[in-house]
Amino acid sequence: MDKIWLHSYPAGVPSEINLKAYTSVDDVLVQACREFPHHPAFRNLARTLTYSGVNRLARDFAAWLSSLQDLERGSRIALMLPNVLQYPVAFFGALRAGMIVVNVNPLYTARELEHQLTDSGASAIVVLENFAHVVEKVLPRAQIRHVITTQLGDLLGFPRRPLVNFVIKHQKNWCLGGTSRMR
Repeated sequence: MDKIWLHSYPAGVPSEINLKAYTSVDDVLVQACREFPHHPAFRNLARTLTYSGVNRLARDFAAWLSSLQDLERGSRIALMLPNVLQYPVAFFGALRAGMIVVNVNPLYTARELEHQLTDSGASAIVVLENFAHVVEKVLPRAQIRHVITTQLGDLLGFPRRPLVNFVIKHQKNWCLGGTSRMR
């Protein structure tokens, strides 16, 4: 079979990969952090996290998750986050803590969220504050013991962090879960 896509690969990118080189997705991140610590890993809202930055934040989040008494290895943690910098931190942190990640669409209705949380058996959820009102509606019927909220600007640094968080919190028509949706 002719693999015509190989012609578009940059120099140095192998045409085949060793499927046994890594034992987990977290191993891929750890290796990338070793090889490219100062290279950009993720970028959002003009803030770039390097591989070493993601590694440090994910390690810290994993340690904090592990310190919670009723969360243990194998627990399911829902991530109700859009494409923000907190997502890879929470994702890799949860994996490092030995937890199972349950991805949740941040635009779910309360009914949809309740079904997914109940079906997955999630006992914790990380949610962007803009969507926390939906989580609040289903808490009495879900097995969630920990709700971890984050704001859009939390990883942006000063002065952008408080400015972005203030605007998002007080702008009623914001597209990330305010009183009206994008048209």
